[in-house]
Amino acid sequence: MADRIDITSTGPDWQLSCEQFLDAPIDEVFQFFGDAENLEAITPPWLNFKIVTPRPIPMQEGTLIDYRLALRKIPIRWRTKITEWNPPCSFTDEQIRGPYRKWIHQHTFIPKDNGTQVSDHVYYNVPGPRFLHDRLVNRDLRRIFQFRQEVIAQKFHETNFVS
Repeated sequence: MADRIDITSTGPDWQLSCEQFLDAPIDEVFQFFGDAENLEAITPPWLNFKIVTPRPIPMQEGTLIDYRLALRKIPIRWRTKITEWNPPCSFTDEQIRGPYRKWIHQHTFIPKDNGTQVSDHVYYNVPGPRFLHDRLVNRDLRRIFQFRQEVIAQKFHETNFVS
């Protein structure tokens, strides 16, 4: 299986980009990604990720979602806000409270070749010196998004990763 997850520096911030082709219609793919409850399934177990917002979570612009996780055994509370909601083409969530100085995650869905091209672009900034990013955050984010792609590929029975 070929995959690429690119992380590049954009000055003081970073950008993570990855794409994945799924052999499924855009409406079905968006429905999966637009359901906050699926976040637990596509997040690696080593993060002990749990949604704490009462369910069901109505997804729309302005929705707040609270999570708990443990990163390197350090408990973290995270809150995101849906800042853009454009079914079935895109949505954006932004960290309101959490481990990053900045976290903006854009999800984009494009019909392609009788399937759907899924793109993630995350713009983020981490506290602390650059070596913290280079030695820990970069590696952790790659592992998280690799896991995510593998689970999504299994869900949609597709193993074609592109970037």
